[in-house]
Amino acid sequence: MEKTKTFEALMVWQTGHEFVLEVYKITKYFLKDVVYGLTSPFRRTAISITATISEGYKKLSTT
Repeated sequence: MEKTKTFEALMVWQTGHEFVLEVYKITKYFLKDVVYGLTSPFRRTAISITATISEGYKKLSTT
């Protein structure tokens, strides 16, 4: 298996990024009165997926 040069080359990160984009598209249509009740937590949780992957990649990287 070939070693990746960046975390963005990881399929799991790419899938997570697509998920983040979808979450943003969907939550854009939520009612304004639930923006902080639902929209913000959904978005923060989705972003944390790719953020965690990139942080873990950097910790395991030897460069």
